[in-house]
Formats: sequence, C-alpha cells, structure tokens
Amino acid sequence: MNEAISEAWVGINEAATHLGVTKDTIRNWIKKTDIPAHRIGKLWKFKLSELDEWVVSGKSALVQRGNMYEQ
Repeated sequence: MNEAISEAWVGINEAATHLGVTKDTIRNWIKKTDIPAHRIGKLWKFKLSELDEWVVSGKSALVQRGNMYEQ
C-alpha cells in the first residue's frame, strides 16, 4: 500500500511535539503561514511527512511582516 495513503493523521499536540514547538505556535502557523494543515470537522489534522517536507522546503522559515512573507 502507498505510504501516503496509509500514514496516520495526527492532531495539533502530536504535530507540535514532532516539530518541537508549542500548540500555540502551530495554531499561529495555521493562521499566518502555509503550513500543511487539513481541517476535518472542527479539528486540525496533519501528516507528519507533509510537515517534514514543509520544513525542508524552507517555507517554515518565512516570517510574516505586514501582509508579506519575507525570509
């Protein structure tokens, strides 16, 4: 079976632990960045492989300044 299909979804707690940040940081990233988060009902869910790709791509290093993102 394809790994992307069989990979389990995780919640904010697990995503925060995986990335070594707080739950509040994850929530802020959902609002202010293009973190790969998926809304399922009222819950935010993540695939750890998508989070890892997001970090490796450098997009997690973008800092919001006004309405623009700058490195």
